[in-house]
This record gives sequence, C-alpha cells and structure tokens, in this order.
Amino acid sequence: MTWARELPARMLGATLDLRPLVEADREPLFLAASDPGIWAGHPASNRHERAAFTTYFDHLLTSGGSVTVRRRDNEQVIGCSRFYEPPETPGGIAIGSTFLVRTAWGGAVNRKLKALMLGWAFERHDHVWLHIDPENLRSQRATAKLGARLVTTAELVMAGRRGQRQRWRLDRDDFVG
Repeated sequence: MTWARELPARMLGATLDLRPLVEADREPLFLAASDPGIWAGHPASNRHERAAFTTYFDHLLTSGGSVTVRRRDNEQVIGCSRFYEPPETPGGIAIGSTFLVRTAWGGAVNRKLKALMLGWAFERHDHVWLHIDPENLRSQRATAKLGARLVTTAELVMAGRRGQRQRWRLDRDDFVG
C-alpha cells in the first residue's frame, strides 16, 4: 500500500475540495452524517447516531486514506470517502466508505467527487475496485453510472466485519467522468 503515503494534501475540483481526514473533522462530519435518511437502505443504518458514527469515524481516521469532502464555495463539510487496499487484491486500490449529505444526491456531486479520486488513482493503477453491500441499491446505481461493472459477489472481511460484498471494477478506459 505504498500509494497511501502519496495521498495529496488536497484534491481540488471546480466545486469540491477533498482533504485528508483529521480529528478536527469529527464534529462537522457528524453533523453531515446526522440525517437518518442518508443511512436508510445502508447496512449500517444507525450511523446517524453518535455511538455508531464515532466507531465509523474512528475506523476512517485510523485506517488511513480517508478524505473529507467540502464545498469550495462555503467550506461546508458534505461527506467523506476513502481509498483503501482491496482485501482480495493486495497492492491494488479501492474507493469506498463514501457518504454525502442528501442535498448533494441526484446531481453531479458524487460524479465530481469520484472524478477527483479516480483521477488520482488512475495515475497509479489501471483499474479501481469498489465494494458494495448487495442490499445497497443506491450505491450500486451510482457505481454503474461511473462505468464500473459488477465482477462478482464474495464473502469478504472489511473493516473487521465479514459479509457479502459485490466487487465492482472500474477500468481507466471505461470511466464515465
């Protein structure tokens, strides 16, 4: 996971600013995550609660590769995402643990977020992995819109939890950005 040491201090787009996650992001990110509607249909449907969010945030902070997503115009924290090494593909790169405030849904925000992250990842790898819970239909649709394809569903251990995950692969040439 040598790429993890190369994460940039910022990834700037026209409307988004991605920065490595730091402890000072805990409260602004909790505020963004506190809407129960964000987590409806997600396997961790209680992340809007302080205790569940704290566990989630601590994992993001200690595992590395996480970025806080801010709007450039007002610096508002609107979510996060992370790079990680796929458990079944050592040396590879994956993107996941993404959430955005609901006001950022249905538009171009996720595409712009992923474009920034994928641009950086594709400088180092020919393809990127995304792992999605089979019940998370919203994430599956968003991932397919990027040009990724479902490869398989497998039982994986991720974030210390064993469970079924869909394995999606996005090749540099297939990215719809």
